[in-house]
Amino acid sequence: MSETSIQGFWQRLGCRLLGVWLRFRSIDPEDPKTLVTGHDRPIIYILPVSALSDRLALSIFCQRLGLPSPDNQISLANGRRFPAHMALFDATHYRRHRGHVDRSTSLDQLITVLEEYPDSDVELVPVTLFWGRAPQRERVGLRHLLTADGWSLVGRLQRLAGVIINGRSLEIRLGEPASLRTLMAHGDVDEQFNRIRITRFLRRYFRRVRLQAIGPDLSHRRTLIRRVLRQPAVLAAAHDSALERGEKDERALQRAERYGFEIAANMSAPVLRFLYQALGRLWNRLYDGVDVHGIEDVEALAGTHELVYVPCHRSHIDYLLLSYVLYQQGLMPPHIAAGRNLDMPLIGPLLRRAGAFFMRRSFKGNRLYAAVFNEYLHQLLSQGHPVEYFIEGGRSRTGRMLSPKPGMLSMTLRSHARAPGREMAFVPIYIGYEKVLESNAYIRELRTGKKRKETPLGLLRVLRHLRQPFGRVQVSVGEPLVLGSYLDQRFPDWRSQEAGSEADWLREAVPELSLEIATRINHAAALTPISMVALTILATPHRTIEIDLLMRQLKTLYALQAQLPGGKRVRLPEQGPPEWLARSEYLGMVSRIEHSLGDLITVSDERAPLLTWYRNNVLHLFALHALVAFAFRNNARLDFMTLERLLAPIWPALQQEFFIEADDKDFTEHLRGVLDVFIALGLLKGNGDTWQRPETGDEARERLYLLGRAIQPTLERGFILFSTLMHYPSGTISREMLEAQSQLLAERLTRLQGLNAPEFFDRRLFAGLLDSLERDGWLWQSQEKLNFDARLPEALMKSRTLFDPALRHRLTELTAGRSHTESSA
Repeated sequence: MSETSIQGFWQRLGCRLLGVWLRFRSIDPEDPKTLVTGHDRPIIYILPVSALSDRLALSIFCQRLGLPSPDNQISLANGRRFPAHMALFDATHYRRHRGHVDRSTSLDQLITVLEEYPDSDVELVPVTLFWGRAPQRERVGLRHLLTADGWSLVGRLQRLAGVIINGRSLEIRLGEPASLRTLMAHGDVDEQFNRIRITRFLRRYFRRVRLQAIGPDLSHRRTLIRRVLRQPAVLAAAHDSALERGEKDERALQRAERYGFEIAANMSAPVLRFLYQALGRLWNRLYDGVDVHGIEDVEALAGTHELVYVPCHRSHIDYLLLSYVLYQQGLMPPHIAAGRNLDMPLIGPLLRRAGAFFMRRSFKGNRLYAAVFNEYLHQLLSQGHPVEYFIEGGRSRTGRMLSPKPGMLSMTLRSHARAPGREMAFVPIYIGYEKVLESNAYIRELRTGKKRKETPLGLLRVLRHLRQPFGRVQVSVGEPLVLGSYLDQRFPDWRSQEAGSEADWLREAVPELSLEIATRINHAAALTPISMVALTILATPHRTIEIDLLMRQLKTLYALQAQLPGGKRVRLPEQGPPEWLARSEYLGMVSRIEHSLGDLITVSDERAPLLTWYRNNVLHLFALHALVAFAFRNNARLDFMTLERLLAPIWPALQQEFFIEADDKDFTEHLRGVLDVFIALGLLKGNGDTWQRPETGDEARERLYLLGRAIQPTLERGFILFSTLMHYPSGTISREMLEAQSQLLAERLTRLQGLNAPEFFDRRLFAGLLDSLERDGWLWQSQEKLNFDARLPEALMKSRTLFDPALRHRLTELTAGRSHTESSA
């Protein structure tokens, strides 16, 4: 028996034995046949190292999917035959001669043949296998070596153990085929240099894939903290703290070390794998599925950019959900900035090993803690570890995007300015739930204004709801923001300036960047059946609607976003209105009242506040549509000039409140676009440069009315705020007092109207509106008092005509009566 026959026998035997055990957990791309089929040229698989386990696994994988076998021989010019798989370099040689890479002899010979025969060519398909994904630590134990596929090469015994332990979760990734002839054409005339250049090209590819999957090498937690303590900023802060307390520097450094252990994550590969499997079962139990959109944008940046994930924050599940999605997509889960309130028994250590690092609510008055935290974050970013934090600070109890907090963003910018050589990219992510896990808690917190402290027992109570249906989850990646390019456009000289807290560019960049990120998150919003039903039924006077009208309004909402979307990456729901309503009933959000003249859909008083949460998830997408519709509530006919004069002063404030992008188009162009769509959908009738609403009794007028009602609570809040402010001369009322009075008036209005809508008088909404007014120059503070000029009263007078007389009278009487009471007191 020849040597070739013996090798073939052992190859087949190895494949048969290993094939019984191996399970390929994830595959990139989803359909590998699209990569390796349809080529006229022979296929050669390129592996990073010549490991027997990798070769056998590749053979089994190709056999199962019907791909060209890597065990074949390919024939080229002059009868030369080459194996259909090659390794970039020899693992054994690499271990023995550390620091020197022994290139593949077969690849060198293949390049030589192609140089001799210009008509020959092959397709190189790089293949990477992960036997359990885990970043390698500086100091590792036997358990990690046996269960992880890290950066360092391991011996035969260790690889055998890895195959046994991780063979049920093997990942394999096929890269885009590359013509070897094309790669050679870009080379130098020097043949030796050409070979080296192609090898380096493949090595860079494999390194990038590994960075995407397992991230950079992880330092041991203690090693990283010691590195942080050696930094000049931390040493200086420790010295100053010691002087203030009258103690030795060593005592201050010990305190800094305690801060470091309080903050630092302790990411563990076994815990990540355990959570991935456990969370997979949990999502299948809780949700009908997790839909991921736009992840290819992240894959394009991973491995070449420092990634900072900035999702919206709607639920405690956000922490785990995003890490699960990234791990499932073959990307390294990030280190997550979490509030110290979550560092509780049982929960805290688990989150810490899943990558969470904990931060206090405020750093005020503790310069040493701030220095340690800043330096820890810088070490993570500068080493290339992906990081995740929520720019809103806390979870949104109202369902809308909260005003961004500047702290983490400012620290990130300062870190990047210290080491701008490696590109950094922010990845905005919108997370939309058909039914949020903490819904009952949010209703309670909005009613009482008090947040219940998190405890392990409190979080475990959530498990009582596991039998309830929670629908689907939408995870949509917004348009990534490459930081260097963004700063170069907005602040051209930022690279030449210091990044201290007093830097001019930094003070301007933080609020601008936070608004840009929040806007990109909102632009990736996903419309869900629940949010569309909530948007419609909450616009009715008594939260009850005929089913036929509901169906027509849902079609209208869908058409508005299909023809004139409110965001660049809006995700529209699948199926149609009947299925959307059925889903809302299935999840218990609405109920049906059977009636001989036609069924009615209603929502109970208990559920109504929760539906506002889902409506607010997507209200920003319809802000301009609803504003135009509301203008025709009290005006049967409007010409374009009058309509523009009424709405133009209001729109910038709504853009700020709802984080809607101010693009290159002016308001006039946006307004004409909405009017054109309204005419196409029958919501308005046009006659030259004049538009009128449909006649009374026309179902189109009902649809226009419902659309306008969606924005009415927001406009009422603004009217209350402005009217209250106008009762005080400029410079005589503080911001805090104005917020408090406006909140009381809004609460009184809901009581008088018999509404159960605690979200309407949420004080944070008034604070956000004041923020936007200050940013746009309508208001400014002097000596802790609010100042304004004549523009604000003029804008208020114009906006009064938008409200019908009854509503205008009610709001005016409300604010006037309250102000009279305040002055009498």
